[in-house]
Amino acid sequence: MLKLLKYLKKREWIFALCGVIFIIAQVWLDLKMPDYMNIITQIAQGGINAETGAPYELADIWLNGGYMLLCALGSMVCSIVTSYFIVNVAANFSSRLRESLYTKVQQFSMSEINKFSTASLITRSTNDVQQVQMLLTMGLQMMIKAPVTAVWAITKIAGKQWQWSAAVAVAVVLLLAMIVTIMLLVNKRFKKMQRLTDQLNQVTRENLTGIRVVRAYNAEGFQQNKFEAVSNEFTNNQLFTGRIMSVMNPVMSMVMNGISLAIYWIGAIIINQAALPEVPGLFGDMVVFMSYGMQIIASFMMLAMMFMIMPRAMVSVNRINEVLDTKELIADGKGVAHTSETGTVEFRNVSFRYPDGQKNVLTDISFQAKKGQTVAFIGATGCGKSTIVNLASRFYDVTAGQVLVDGHDVREYRKHELARKIGYVSQKAVLFSGDIRENVNFGDNNASEETIEKAVEIAQSTGFVDAQKGGLDGHVAQGGTNFSGGQKQRLSIARAVARQAEIYIFDDTFSALDYKTDRELRSALKAEMKDSTCLIVAQRIGTIIDADLILVLENGCVVGQGTHKELLESCDAYREIAQSQLSEEELLNA
Repeated sequence: MLKLLKYLKKREWIFALCGVIFIIAQVWLDLKMPDYMNIITQIAQGGINAETGAPYELADIWLNGGYMLLCALGSMVCSIVTSYFIVNVAANFSSRLRESLYTKVQQFSMSEINKFSTASLITRSTNDVQQVQMLLTMGLQMMIKAPVTAVWAITKIAGKQWQWSAAVAVAVVLLLAMIVTIMLLVNKRFKKMQRLTDQLNQVTRENLTGIRVVRAYNAEGFQQNKFEAVSNEFTNNQLFTGRIMSVMNPVMSMVMNGISLAIYWIGAIIINQAALPEVPGLFGDMVVFMSYGMQIIASFMMLAMMFMIMPRAMVSVNRINEVLDTKELIADGKGVAHTSETGTVEFRNVSFRYPDGQKNVLTDISFQAKKGQTVAFIGATGCGKSTIVNLASRFYDVTAGQVLVDGHDVREYRKHELARKIGYVSQKAVLFSGDIRENVNFGDNNASEETIEKAVEIAQSTGFVDAQKGGLDGHVAQGGTNFSGGQKQRLSIARAVARQAEIYIFDDTFSALDYKTDRELRSALKAEMKDSTCLIVAQRIGTIIDADLILVLENGCVVGQGTHKELLESCDAYREIAQSQLSEEELLNA
């Protein structure tokens, strides 16, 4: 928890200090009331005023009662002011913590995201932060108020009858023993509950993302069983911790009632044995001791409540620290101020293995893409095509060899420097909620209106964009669900074109387009990006037939490279792919 406190700013520390001051003031007012109660009790018993030596009068009852009322009102005001300060501290702290987690996750490579899983990162940024916020909100009040109240109340009753002190001590020991036992029983369960929360989020997210597939295969029952398995385990853990925690309240009530009975019973014996002049004073002491004893027990009840919250919150703290302390595998380089080349991509004997992978996904890949060239990758599913372009974008770092952009190793660039050079279109078309204009002009493009319109036109999207209500201002639903697969792909391509980058990467981004649209789009791209380098991953020969260089991959190795005509003559693997997609006439005319 101490690691996270660095996210508190000076203003929060001042607010926390003000909260502590008002808590101490509240405790002082709460503990002052029994003193006035003692005087009222002595008045009722016909006691003598120690200062004047005269009997108390009726006016003294009203006076001391008024003081008690003022103390109660003051305590209420202090409590309200304390809550204001503490809630501000906790809310700002949790907001900053969520922001730090989000920023950290934005810097993660695919390796770190896969390590934690998307569902877990969402849980850590929401539920775990909420647990920490709750701990801070209640902790700053209870963890300060409880010990201050307990210690102060003990000093107040020190020197009174030792029998009463012994009774309170026994009650405190019982409470501590109960708290320790409960903590030992539930701590592991709280850790498990946070992991199960991750799993619940994962199953729910997976089900909602693939809802069409679930319904198409009548798999609602199968998915329900998966959810119920995790949900039941989570419920059983909650029931176990809830049942253990439920023991606390009756034990607390028993201890409080027991201490009341013990104080009165001991007081009755002491008063019965005392001389008559001492009776009013002893009776007053007994009432005061009862009040202070209840304050001490209440303090331990507050601590018990904290111990109910703390185990789960500390698990959340550790989970948050795991994310914040994770060292990114892909770190910023020193930066490249100037490059002698523009738009070049080169792979030098590159091999790559995924983290925790058993074998290389790519082995000894070498090629060079010069400015204005189009380099394409084709091969069977799982041969490593997308991995190559992911290495060029530095989503992962190579295991061996070098990837160079504009003559510099990609590891020398700062992440934002490399990203500005690349216009990337992912294998899965991703649109963000908002409008079409925002999606085309995404990130730090700062494209002009003319550039956006031109990008939409090149991506063959003008027809359906103009048909939208508002045109470029047309609404885009979450995930782009109000567009077809082909429309989403074309808008994703328009987003890359609007970037006006040196290097364009198209990771199988023409698969949802019909042949006519595919041909028109590629023709428009070729005319527009004649000075830019293109890396294209494709399954269709027609998409890459005009490429300057085609690499044929098989099991992570290059088994052929050259132009379309060269590969038809020299590469059996390419010829098989071509013959499976094109007729003999198309092959001869290509």
